[in-house]
Amino acid sequence: MDSVGVTAAAPPDAGPGPAWQSKCPWGAPNTTSISCSLADVMSEQLAKELQLEEENAAFPEVVAVAEGPFITGENIDTSSDLMLAQMLQMEFDREYDAQLRREEKKINGDSKVSISFENYRKVHPYDSDSSEDEVDWQDTRHDPYRADKPTTTPRRGFIGKGKDITTKHDEVVCGRKNTARMENFAPEFQVGDGIGMDLKLSNQVFNALKQHAYSEERRSARLHEKKEHSTAEKAVDPKTRLLLYKMVNAGMLETITGCISTGKESVVFHAYGGKSATEDKVIPPECAIKVFKTTLNEFKNRDKYIKDDYRFKDRFSKLNPRKIIRMWAEKEMHNLTRMQNAGIPCPQVVILKKHVLVMSFIGKDQIPAPKLKDVTLSSEDMKKAYSQTLNMMQQLYKECNLVHADLSEYNMLWHDGKVWLIDVSQSVEPTHPHGLEFLFRDCRNVAQFFQKGGVAEALNERQLFNAVSGLNITADNEVDFQAEIEALEKMNEDHVQNHGKKLSTFSSDGDPPIYDE
Repeated sequence: MDSVGVTAAAPPDAGPGPAWQSKCPWGAPNTTSISCSLADVMSEQLAKELQLEEENAAFPEVVAVAEGPFITGENIDTSSDLMLAQMLQMEFDREYDAQLRREEKKINGDSKVSISFENYRKVHPYDSDSSEDEVDWQDTRHDPYRADKPTTTPRRGFIGKGKDITTKHDEVVCGRKNTARMENFAPEFQVGDGIGMDLKLSNQVFNALKQHAYSEERRSARLHEKKEHSTAEKAVDPKTRLLLYKMVNAGMLETITGCISTGKESVVFHAYGGKSATEDKVIPPECAIKVFKTTLNEFKNRDKYIKDDYRFKDRFSKLNPRKIIRMWAEKEMHNLTRMQNAGIPCPQVVILKKHVLVMSFIGKDQIPAPKLKDVTLSSEDMKKAYSQTLNMMQQLYKECNLVHADLSEYNMLWHDGKVWLIDVSQSVEPTHPHGLEFLFRDCRNVAQFFQKGGVAEALNERQLFNAVSGLNITADNEVDFQAEIEALEKMNEDHVQNHGKKLSTFSSDGDPPIYDE
């Protein structure tokens, strides 16, 4: 192929001239003739050389690939395929790392904020840029953040001889052992960090810390148990929630809408009734769910209403206070059943599940009936309410053989022009050792409320007590009146203990045997 020449034209008679002519910007430059063939222009090798020259000009400070002995028959046995594979992999890792360095240099440039590809490098044991003084704690077996184990004492109990003898009771040895044993404390107990410090704890200090750690662990467990197994204000624990879910899933309750009342001993929820599994039992359209709180604090002073009640005296256990809560709910169910059989306006019992009592709802459209203390009645309605209350107290005492024991305007509702009695879980029989005292307290609360309400026919507490109980105590003052009540209670208790108890003839609600004189 013919050569293709590229020649710059030059004046034929160019000779030496003045210096200003050679530097003239309009003069033709002196260039040498470069001749090449077309095959050289189309060569790939030439293209690679030109690209390499451009890269070297653009990145003059690029770190060169580490060069070392590759495959030589003098110092490496190349007969093993495994050795050849390892050497090839080493060379590939070096080239890959060099490529990452070039990329870093290209991206960072002169920027103040730089990026690094160190996490993507193929770190090789023979190609490490770290100095010999630097130590990677991840690659060492020794952990500086773990205290050194104390030197163990031989079985004989001492080391050394003569004056240099050291026993296991040595103060320094025991102190270091106690410091190391603090790691066995609960994770919640912060023992601090003593790296590089030769700490020595005396036995007295260690025992105090150990006792404190155990007490804190027990306190944490008690708080956790109280949170998991007790009901709080307007809330239920997981076991109670499971009982409510079962009632809803069984179709007994349609839905539970929310809380309508809270008290010291229980929380009351509103619910819509569903369908009963048996045809003989009808579930009301609206129900009230009374959940007795499982916290024992509220029942510590309430055990006197159960332990002296002859219906539950044999079942009362002072050693298991949690049973008191279930018995409390069972007691209210039995008392409500008696009142319902006697025709006294009260909630109707639907079902009892452990400490959850489902009753009929006194109210309408999720709005509970107001308490007697919150409603404003006319003089005629107030007289009507007093008459109803007096009749209910007499029925409760004579027909149901019960004393409310907490009767006041707070436990009486006004609904449909009638007075309804609620909260009878603490109600006891008149034969209770304090039954007459509870009745006199109820009479005082009722008499004071209706007298303040303007009912002229309202009896005082002593007259009301005689009218309800049928007793004829003629005492001029309250002190003598209460003294005679206590004397009657004492006689009743002695009679019961000496002559036994007679079975009552009215026990149709399946209660335990009911006794009276």
